[in-house]
Amino acid sequence: MAPNPQSSQGSPLDTLQVRAVELRKILQRASYEYYALDAPTMEDSVYDALYHELLNLEKQYPQLITSDSPTQRIGEKPVSQFVSVQHNVPLYSLENAFTSGDVTTWQERCQKGLEKQEFLDSVCELKIDGSAIALTYEQGILVRGATRGDGVSGEDITTNIKTIRSIPLKLNLENPPDRLEIRGEAFLPIAVFDEINQERSQQAEALFANPRNAAAGTLRQLDSRIVAKRRLDFFAYTIHINQEDFASQNLPDISSQWQALEFLQQIGFRVNPNKKLCKSIQELQDYYDYWSTERLKLPYMTDGMVIKLNEFSKQAQLGFTQKTPRWAIAWKYPAEEMPTVIEAVTVQVGRTGTLTPVAELRPVLLAGTTVSRATLHNSDRLAELDLHIGDTAIVRKAGEIIPEVVRILPELRPNGANRFVMPTHCPECGQPVLKPEDEATTRCINIECPAIVRGAIEHWVSREALDINGIGEKLVKQLVTENHVTSVADLYALTSEQLQTLDRMGQKSADKIIAAIAQSQTKPWARVLYGLGIRHVGSVNAQNIADNFPNVELLASASKEAIASIFGIGEEIAQSIYEWFRKGANQDLIQKLQDAGLQFVNTMQESQAIAINPHIAGKTFVVTGTLPTLKRDEAKALIKSAGGKVTDSVSKKTHYLVVGEEAGSKLDKAQSLGVTCLSEAELLELITPFPPKN
Repeated sequence: MAPNPQSSQGSPLDTLQVRAVELRKILQRASYEYYALDAPTMEDSVYDALYHELLNLEKQYPQLITSDSPTQRIGEKPVSQFVSVQHNVPLYSLENAFTSGDVTTWQERCQKGLEKQEFLDSVCELKIDGSAIALTYEQGILVRGATRGDGVSGEDITTNIKTIRSIPLKLNLENPPDRLEIRGEAFLPIAVFDEINQERSQQAEALFANPRNAAAGTLRQLDSRIVAKRRLDFFAYTIHINQEDFASQNLPDISSQWQALEFLQQIGFRVNPNKKLCKSIQELQDYYDYWSTERLKLPYMTDGMVIKLNEFSKQAQLGFTQKTPRWAIAWKYPAEEMPTVIEAVTVQVGRTGTLTPVAELRPVLLAGTTVSRATLHNSDRLAELDLHIGDTAIVRKAGEIIPEVVRILPELRPNGANRFVMPTHCPECGQPVLKPEDEATTRCINIECPAIVRGAIEHWVSREALDINGIGEKLVKQLVTENHVTSVADLYALTSEQLQTLDRMGQKSADKIIAAIAQSQTKPWARVLYGLGIRHVGSVNAQNIADNFPNVELLASASKEAIASIFGIGEEIAQSIYEWFRKGANQDLIQKLQDAGLQFVNTMQESQAIAINPHIAGKTFVVTGTLPTLKRDEAKALIKSAGGKVTDSVSKKTHYLVVGEEAGSKLDKAQSLGVTCLSEAELLELITPFPPKN
C-alpha cells in the first residue's frame, strides 16, 4: 500500500500532483525538442534527474500515474499474445514506379482524372524501409498502436509502440480533437541494427537479414522490455482528420500533405526532414537523382521515394483502386540485377483465366535468395523482350519481392534459338483463348477450365476469404481431377467418405476438413464477398462494400453509380461487380451457396434490406457507448444502408447521436450543442418503417 502523502511528507496530495504534472510537461517538451524538432535544449543529465524524480514520485504514490507519463513507456510484464484489431482507416499499399516514364504516366493519369492539363503539385518524401504503423490518439492521448497487417486489420502492439521514444504518448496540443489517426514507419537505424547483429553473433544467435526484417520482428516481441532495448525509431507521414472536429477545436485548416507534415511536427512527431514540394516532372527527377546516391549516407535504410499529390481535395477526387490510392506512387530505386539463362517458358492459368508466361531460369542468387523462375507478365511484354529459349536475361526482383526479367542480351543468343510465342489455346483445357485489342492480357474464357475452377476454389478457401484449414493446392487439384468439385458450392456437399478415397487422406484428416468446411458457413458477409473472386474486389474493398450493402440482395440490385459512390470504390470496380451479378451462372452460384448456409447478410438485428429513408438520407450520425443488441459497426452499417452518414466526432453539423451505455464526453457535447439523441430502439424505429427494396 502506498504511504499517505500527508503523513509521509507533510504535503497534501494535490501539491504532489501539481509537481507530477509539471514534471511530465517539462519532460514531454524536452522529448518534443529532441525528436520532433531535432533541436534539444536540455542536457541528458538534467532530463535523467527529472525523469527519476517523476519515477520515484509515481512509485511512492501510484495514484499519480497517468497513461501519458514518460515513465509508462515500458510494460513490466510480457503480454501473452497480440489481439487482432480493425483499422479505423484502411492502410493501402502504394503502386510502384521503376522509371521516370512510369512517374510521368502516373502524373498524366492524375491530370486526366482531374481534367487538368498543368502539372499537379506533389510532395516527395523518402520511402523508409521499415514497418508501417497505425496510431490512434483520443483526446490527445495515445490509446492504440497497430501493425499494418492486411490493411484492414492488424495486431494491437500498443505496449511495444510506447517504447519508441519518437512517438509521443501525449500530443503537443492544448485542445486536441476527439480522435486522430496517424500513420508512419517504424524502423531500425543502421548503427543500431549492426549492434544488434553483433550481439546476436556473440551469443551464437541467428543474425537478422536486414533492418526491415529486424524492425518487423522487434515489433512483434511479446516482451516490451526487449523492444525498448532495440531502440526503434519512427517517422510520421500521414494524418487522417475530421475537418469539422478540427474547426470545432479551433485547430488549423489542413488541406494539403505539406501542411499535414508541418502539423505532425508541431504536435510532437518526427517527420523526415528530406521532403520537398515539387512543381514539375523535372523537380521529381532531380529529387530522385540526388537521393539515388545521397541515400547511402543516411543513418537508416530507404529504397525509393514516395510521391503524393499535395492537395487533399484532389486526393479525394481521385480516390482509390482496389489496393492503392490513385494520388500516390512509390518510385523505387533499381533492385539488384543478375544475368542468367532462360531454359524454358511455361504458361500459368490463373483463377480469372489470365494466361501468364513464366521464365524457367538457370538458378541464380538474387537479393539473398535463389531464383529459378521469373514472371514475363503478358504477350505484350514478350514481344517487347523478343525472348528466345536459351537467351541470357537480366533478372531482378520487382519491388524486391517478385522476380522478373528486365531485358534480354541478344548478343549472347545461341544459334538456332526459337522465339517463344504465346499459345492460341489454353494449356489447361485446350479451348481457344481471347486477347482483346485494348488489353495486354490473354485469357481463357471457358468457365469450366480446370485451372479456373482450381483457382476459384483455392481463393475461396484462402485465409482472407473463408479460411478453410486443411484444403491446400494439392488437395484442390485432386478434388477437381476426380470431379468431386466443379465449383466452390460443391465443397459443401463433400462427405468424409469421398475425401478418404483421395491420396494420403485418412478418416481423421477427412473429418477435420469436413468440420472446417462447416465452420466456414459462419464467416461474415464481407469474407464471402471477397471469396467469390469478383475481379478487382480485394479484401479491403469487400469489407467496404459489405459495410455499405449489408446483404447480397442490396448489392445485386444496386446500380453502377450507387456502387461507385462508396468511398474508395471507383468506376472500374463498380462495373466489374455490376456485370458479375448479372451473369446467370453467378446468380446460380449465389443460390447454391445460400442453400448451403453461407452468410450473405451482415449479422445484425435488422438483417433485411433497408430502403433509402428520406428522413435519414444525408443526415450525419455519431454512435457512442455500448448498445443493447447491436455492435457499433452494425449500427453504422444500418445507418449507411438507409442513406445516412456516420462520423466519429460530434459537432454543430451532427444531426443525431445514437447513445448506449457509458456514452462519455460525446453525450455531454451533443447535449450542449442541442443535437438530437437516440436510443438503439429509437434508431431502429426511425429506420425500419420503410419497406425493403424489391
